[in-house]
Amino acid sequence: MNLLYWLDPWEFSPTVVIALLVPAILFVRGAHKAKVSIRRRISFWFGLVALYVALHTRLDYFFEHEFFMHRAQHLVLHHLGPFFIALSYPGAALRAGIPFTWRQRFVRPALETAVVRKLLDVVMHPVVAVTLFVGLIYFWLMSPIHFMAMLDWRLYRVMNWSMVIDGLLFWWLVLDPHPAPPARLSPGKRVLVVIAAIPPQIMLGAFIFFTPRELYPIYSICGRAFTWLSPMRDQQIGGLLLWIPGSMMSVIGALLALRHWMRLSSRGRLRGERRVQATPGLTQPASVPASGQR
Repeated sequence: MNLLYWLDPWEFSPTVVIALLVPAILFVRGAHKAKVSIRRRISFWFGLVALYVALHTRLDYFFEHEFFMHRAQHLVLHHLGPFFIALSYPGAALRAGIPFTWRQRFVRPALETAVVRKLLDVVMHPVVAVTLFVGLIYFWLMSPIHFMAMLDWRLYRVMNWSMVIDGLLFWWLVLDPHPAPPARLSPGKRVLVVIAAIPPQIMLGAFIFFTPRELYPIYSICGRAFTWLSPMRDQQIGGLLLWIPGSMMSVIGALLALRHWMRLSSRGRLRGERRVQATPGLTQPASVPASGQR
């Protein structure tokens, strides 16, 4: 078996191919126009390839037949892949990759509709963003829900794509390097948002790790890929993947958001600092008359 064998999809999905091929083409077309750096290009391609590997390779068999492999898959779909894509700040390149006439006739009118703007305002609200980011992990790991998702291929794909889309929205919001506006959240709020997502992940991972009973018997019913690994050991490794790497990704995200905050502050690009700088009377002390003068 060689690398091509593992890259061959376990179940071919045209949806995955199209969904990943379109942004790849747009990025190739627009990266030169938007003057994207080599570091950002590497980050984008790493994230996109990671999503492809987690969605459309032979590894999908193992994702469906071992709990810890399933958690590794969602670690990539919800954290690693979207994180590196958002870290590359690809918005300008993706826009530049769309033909100008298409942007004027289709993309801009669609984004300016009331429905789309309201939807983005809701999902990008800090409380909603944290709730969705953590809530989806909890929801899909509820034993009855997880049992059905692993049996029904349609629900299985909804589960995976919900993690990808939510991961992209969350990390795009958190890792935005711009001040607010044009960013939706101020740098300080971006730090708080990602920090708020850490404790629930730790608690759920620890609960799965320390639970003395099998929470996800679906893997034993359908047959395990690794027969030498006991169900409880498999569950413990899965809990650790959520507990430690998942939480560490959020810590790294918080540090990067803090770095953006400090960078913007040092350059005087925060909204409050811009207002002070724009008003000279607030930054210069009032003149004091010399002694003896009236």
